[in-house]
Amino acid sequence: MSARKGQTDCVFCKIATGEIPAKIIYRDDEVFAFPDINPLTPVHILVLSVKHIPSLADMTDKDAALVGKMVRVANQIAREQGIARSGYRLTINSGPDAGQLVPHLHIHLMGGRHLDWKH
Repeated sequence: MSARKGQTDCVFCKIATGEIPAKIIYRDDEVFAFPDINPLTPVHILVLSVKHIPSLADMTDKDAALVGKMVRVANQIAREQGIARSGYRLTINSGPDAGQLVPHLHIHLMGGRHLDWKH
């Protein structure tokens, strides 16, 4: 994968291109996944688009299938991690007020314990 022009400062783009190492647990041409470096749950994995999309608010109609694929990959990883039956949470933070720390579309897959809903 080559670096995308204008996205040279995006840490997730650098992980996608291999410039920054990460423990990649899933990868294809459109989606990749790796464990969160600051896990909030026993299983906390980030599922990302290879394409740089800053946030959910920036996706286009053409990106809808890609976001759907990200969800399918998250479901597959939940099964592989053994949390599909007990339950898991998929979260997409969009923008700084929602807690999005890196402006690159990603899904948090969290599980492995009971999750309370706190806001």
